[in-house]
Amino acid sequence: MEHKDCIILAGGMGTRLQSVVADKPKCLAEVNGKPFLYYICQHLSKFHFCKIVFSVGYLKEMVIDYVMNHRDEFPFAFDFAEETEPLGTGGAILHAMPYTNTEDIFVVNGDTFFDVDLDAMLQFQQTKMADCTLALKPMKKADRYGLVQINEQEMITGFQEKQIGSSGLINGGVYCIYKNSFLNIPFEKKFSFEKDYLEKFILEREMVGFVQDKYFIDIGIPEDYQKAQNEIPALFNEY
Repeated sequence: MEHKDCIILAGGMGTRLQSVVADKPKCLAEVNGKPFLYYICQHLSKFHFCKIVFSVGYLKEMVIDYVMNHRDEFPFAFDFAEETEPLGTGGAILHAMPYTNTEDIFVVNGDTFFDVDLDAMLQFQQTKMADCTLALKPMKKADRYGLVQINEQEMITGFQEKQIGSSGLINGGVYCIYKNSFLNIPFEKKFSFEKDYLEKFILEREMVGFVQDKYFIDIGIPEDYQKAQNEIPALFNEY
């Protein structure tokens, strides 16, 4: 079993969730009595990760306390990459990279859950010799998300802004990054992973799409957060 490390972006403020979850980071929003982060970690434990690096910023003490108090529940090592100021998604990943030990690093969002086969995704990344693999979800109603275009070789060829009535492949917020190639780019300290890496380097880096028609939810908006209350526990009962 190949060693795998993962960065969880757990520093989000949850501005769109303020009406329901005002006093905690988004990743700690409760779903059926447990923080959303619990389910993300449960999913990762299925795939024998060695180390999880929590990228924390907003109300970071709450995330650190939760992880430290529940560390016995999860079979991997932990570390925390603490932001002293908001760095954006890209800056947060860059800041967390030195805490990881493997060549290919997984990155997942602390406010989305995508039931991806992460072992198959790593194999796909390595077979394609990709700089970055994006887990893509086919979506019939994709109005809320931008779309990702891929060609027959599964190379990513373009990103499309959100459009009313659109359907296609969306970025599911799960990435596998070849660390050396990522660290070779002279990024600013603060930057957006989506805009300043994926979109900007699409022609210079091998970026591929790993399509999985599996359960996906983004709890960043109240209606989906409500949906998660029943759907996530039901999904984990099948685990």
